[in-house]
Amino acid sequence: MKSNKSLIGAGLLTAIASSLCCITPVLALISGSSSMASSFSWLEPARPYLIGFTVLVLGYAWYQKLKPAKADDCGCAIDKKPSFLQSKLFLGIVTIFAVVMTLFPYYSDVFYPEHTQTTVVSDPKDVEEITINIEGMTCEACQNHVNHAINELPGIISVNTSYNKANTEVNFDKTKTNLNDIKQAINSTGYKAKN
Repeated sequence: MKSNKSLIGAGLLTAIASSLCCITPVLALISGSSSMASSFSWLEPARPYLIGFTVLVLGYAWYQKLKPAKADDCGCAIDKKPSFLQSKLFLGIVTIFAVVMTLFPYYSDVFYPEHTQTTVVSDPKDVEEITINIEGMTCEACQNHVNHAINELPGIISVNTSYNKANTEVNFDKTKTNLNDIKQAINSTGYKAKN
């Protein structure tokens, strides 16, 4: 029974670790501490291994939980009621939590507010389009975090950030904001604006 607790704990920790790089930007947005957003981006290359380890550990825990009970010396099955932490219900809760944490990068955008700011441009010559390379983004949560930070600036018309391309394309009114402000907004998220 003790090894089953260890398996559940290990599965839970690896599930959390596998999505920590994507959860951190959302937690940073909620807490208002956006500079910590890229703190766990170094975990991204290990994500497939962490997910695999989570599946193995929780699979083995389920195997241990569902295999037939051993009989004692007299041949009678041992029918001791396990504590809640050793129950199938708790293992089921941990498994569901692990799945939710592992899939977090795919639904993290629901935690970011929709951008509703509209910028009125009086002269089309004041509109500038720039592309800025960004270092440190690893998932959609990262790009949503950068989009949110840039959209907070006045004069932003549109922002399209891509973690795959490691850049952001910004259309803005240069009478209301500038390249330096946009780079500062990116850097405030914990990622690094290049060029």
